[in-house]
Amino acid sequence: MIRPPPRFAAGQGKDENETNMTDPISDMLTRIRNAQRALLPAVEVPHSRIKESIAHILKREGYVTDVAVEGKLPRTIKLKLKYQGKKSVIEGLRRVSRPGLRHYVGATEIPRVLGGLGVAVVSTPEGVMTGVQARKKNLGGELLCYVW
Repeated sequence: MIRPPPRFAAGQGKDENETNMTDPISDMLTRIRNAQRALLPAVEVPHSRIKESIAHILKREGYVTDVAVEGKLPRTIKLKLKYQGKKSVIEGLRRVSRPGLRHYVGATEIPRVLGGLGVAVVSTPEGVMTGVQARKKNLGGELLCYVW
Protein backbone atom coordinates (compact mmCIF):
# COMPACT_ATOMS: atom_id res chain seq x y z
CA MET A 1 0.00 0.00 0.00
CA ILE A 2 1.35 3.43 -0.95
CA ARG A 3 0.82 6.19 1.56
CA PRO A 4 0.51 9.80 0.49
CA PRO A 5 3.30 12.11 1.68
CA PRO A 6 2.64 14.08 4.87
CA ARG A 7 1.01 17.44 4.35
CA PHE A 8 3.67 19.37 6.25
CA ALA A 9 7.27 18.44 6.80
CA ALA A 10 8.77 19.01 10.25
CA GLY A 11 9.09 22.70 11.06
CA GLN A 12 6.63 23.83 8.38
CA GLY A 13 2.95 24.65 8.53
CA LYS A 14 1.13 26.27 11.40
CA ASP A 15 2.75 27.92 14.40
CA GLU A 16 1.98 26.72 17.91
CA ASN A 17 0.12 29.99 18.63
CA GLU A 18 -1.84 30.00 15.38
CA THR A 19 -5.21 28.33 15.76
CA ASN A 20 -8.22 27.97 13.53
CA MET A 21 -11.14 29.22 15.61
CA THR A 22 -14.73 29.47 14.48
CA ASP A 23 -15.69 31.82 17.34
CA PRO A 24 -12.82 34.00 18.64
CA ILE A 25 -15.06 36.09 20.94
CA SER A 26 -16.33 32.96 22.68
CA ASP A 27 -12.69 31.84 23.04
CA MET A 28 -11.85 35.17 24.71
CA LEU A 29 -14.76 34.88 27.16
CA THR A 30 -13.79 31.28 27.98
CA ARG A 31 -10.15 32.27 28.63
CA ILE A 32 -11.32 35.01 31.02
CA ARG A 33 -13.71 32.60 32.78
CA ASN A 34 -11.01 29.91 33.16
CA ALA A 35 -8.38 32.41 34.40
CA GLN A 36 -10.77 33.73 37.05
CA ARG A 37 -11.63 30.25 38.29
CA ALA A 38 -7.88 29.58 38.61
CA LEU A 39 -7.46 32.98 40.39
CA LEU A 40 -4.86 34.10 37.86
CA PRO A 41 -3.86 37.78 37.99
CA ALA A 42 -3.95 38.26 34.19
CA VAL A 43 -4.93 36.54 30.97
CA GLU A 44 -3.66 36.94 27.39
CA VAL A 45 -5.86 36.55 24.33
CA PRO A 46 -4.98 36.82 20.63
CA HIS A 47 -5.63 40.32 19.29
CA SER A 48 -8.46 41.47 17.07
CA ARG A 49 -10.12 44.88 16.93
CA ILE A 50 -13.49 43.60 18.15
CA LYS A 51 -11.89 41.76 21.09
CA GLU A 52 -9.93 44.92 21.93
CA SER A 53 -13.20 46.89 21.93
CA ILE A 54 -14.85 44.34 24.23
CA ALA A 55 -11.81 44.45 26.55
CA HIS A 56 -11.99 48.25 26.78
CA ILE A 57 -15.71 48.02 27.63
CA LEU A 58 -14.87 45.54 30.41
CA LYS A 59 -12.31 48.02 31.77
CA ARG A 60 -14.62 51.03 31.50
CA GLU A 61 -17.41 49.13 33.31
CA GLY A 62 -15.02 48.08 36.10
CA TYR A 63 -14.79 44.34 35.41
CA VAL A 64 -11.02 44.32 34.75
CA THR A 65 -8.31 46.61 36.10
CA ASP A 66 -6.17 47.07 33.00
CA VAL A 67 -6.12 46.33 29.26
CA ALA A 68 -2.89 46.39 27.24
CA VAL A 69 -2.13 45.46 23.63
CA GLU A 70 1.31 43.84 23.55
CA GLY A 71 3.82 42.69 20.98
CA LYS A 72 4.28 43.06 17.27
CA LEU A 73 2.44 40.79 14.88
CA PRO A 74 0.91 38.56 16.15
CA ARG A 75 -0.27 40.94 18.89
CA THR A 76 -1.99 39.91 22.10
CA ILE A 77 -4.38 41.62 24.50
CA LYS A 78 -3.41 41.34 28.17
CA LEU A 79 -6.25 41.73 30.65
CA LYS A 80 -5.51 42.22 34.36
CA LEU A 81 -8.38 40.62 36.21
CA LYS A 82 -10.13 42.18 39.18
CA TYR A 83 -10.96 40.37 42.42
CA GLN A 84 -12.67 41.18 45.72
CA GLY A 85 -10.72 38.98 48.12
CA LYS A 86 -10.79 35.54 46.49
CA LYS A 87 -13.99 36.24 44.55
CA SER A 88 -13.93 37.49 40.98
CA VAL A 89 -15.69 40.75 40.13
CA ILE A 90 -17.12 39.09 37.01
CA GLU A 91 -19.78 36.65 38.17
CA GLY A 92 -20.65 35.45 34.69
CA LEU A 93 -19.98 35.82 30.97
CA ARG A 94 -22.37 34.56 28.31
CA ARG A 95 -22.00 34.61 24.53
CA VAL A 96 -25.32 35.47 22.89
CA SER A 97 -24.81 35.86 19.14
CA ARG A 98 -22.66 33.07 17.76
CA PRO A 99 -21.57 32.01 14.27
CA GLY A 100 -24.29 29.34 14.05
CA LEU A 101 -27.09 31.63 15.27
CA ARG A 102 -26.67 35.38 15.01
CA HIS A 103 -28.80 37.51 17.35
CA TYR A 104 -29.70 41.01 16.17
CA VAL A 105 -31.72 43.49 18.22
CA GLY A 106 -33.23 46.89 17.62
CA ALA A 107 -32.52 49.81 19.95
CA THR A 108 -35.75 49.22 21.90
CA GLU A 109 -35.16 45.45 22.16
CA ILE A 110 -31.74 45.57 23.87
CA PRO A 111 -32.16 43.61 27.12
CA ARG A 112 -31.15 44.78 30.57
CA VAL A 113 -28.80 42.26 32.18
CA LEU A 114 -29.78 41.39 35.78
CA GLY A 115 -32.10 44.37 35.92
CA GLY A 116 -29.33 46.81 35.01
CA LEU A 117 -26.58 45.34 37.22
CA GLY A 118 -24.85 43.66 34.27
CA VAL A 119 -23.78 44.80 30.81
CA ALA A 120 -24.96 43.77 27.36
CA VAL A 121 -22.24 44.25 24.72
CA VAL A 122 -23.63 45.26 21.31
CA SER A 123 -21.88 45.64 17.95
CA THR A 124 -23.52 48.63 16.22
CA PRO A 125 -22.79 50.55 13.00
CA GLU A 126 -20.94 53.08 15.19
CA GLY A 127 -18.78 50.44 16.87
CA VAL A 128 -18.92 48.09 19.85
CA MET A 129 -20.66 49.59 22.89
CA THR A 130 -22.75 48.71 25.93
CA GLY A 131 -26.48 48.21 25.68
CA VAL A 132 -27.12 51.43 27.65
CA GLN A 133 -24.99 53.49 25.25
CA ALA A 134 -26.69 51.91 22.21
CA ARG A 135 -30.14 52.64 23.67
CA LYS A 136 -29.20 56.29 24.29
CA LYS A 137 -27.96 56.67 20.70
CA ASN A 138 -31.02 54.77 19.41
CA LEU A 139 -28.84 52.13 17.72
CA GLY A 140 -29.47 48.44 17.31
CA GLY A 141 -27.04 45.75 16.24
CA GLU A 142 -25.62 42.33 16.98
CA LEU A 143 -25.92 41.33 20.65
CA LEU A 144 -22.45 39.90 21.31
CA CYS A 145 -22.45 38.91 24.98
CA TYR A 146 -23.67 39.53 28.53
CA VAL A 147 -21.36 40.29 31.44
CA TRP A 148 -22.53 40.37 35.06
